[in-house]
Amino acid sequence: MARGVESIRRAALGAVGAVLLVVGVALLVLPGPGLLLVFAGVVLLSRAIPALDRFVAPVRTRALRAAEESVSSPWRIAGAVLVGLFLLAAGVVWGLLPELPYSGWATGTSLIISGCVLFALLVWSHRRVRAERRAAETAEHHAR
Repeated sequence: MARGVESIRRAALGAVGAVLLVVGVALLVLPGPGLLLVFAGVVLLSRAIPALDRFVAPVRTRALRAAEESVSSPWRIAGAVLVGLFLLAAGVVWGLLPELPYSGWATGTSLIISGCVLFALLVWSHRRVRAERRAAETAEHHAR
């Protein structure tokens, strides 16, 4: 019985990991931190397939560096916000206009979800970078 539950757990982790990995790869074309989703997908896949564990550390390093770079300047943040707003608007347009290729709410919803994921990852990245800067400033202040 325990082996069956473990098999189901590993299959579920693998499926969710694969979805996150695919969505993350799709989001790599955006200026936001899509690599974070790739990292999350690799982590979950490594839980389902232990042989993939060797990819976690390198992907983590690159994902966190990309997240940091995505909020490193006001221009990058503005660009990512514009892309997110474009995705939201495009989702509504694709949902409402039947003349567009692949029109309908399935496409529109996926674009809207992509925009929301982009905003969530930007907020997370910004908070993380801001917390790291505060910690570095505090450590520097205590060192004096």
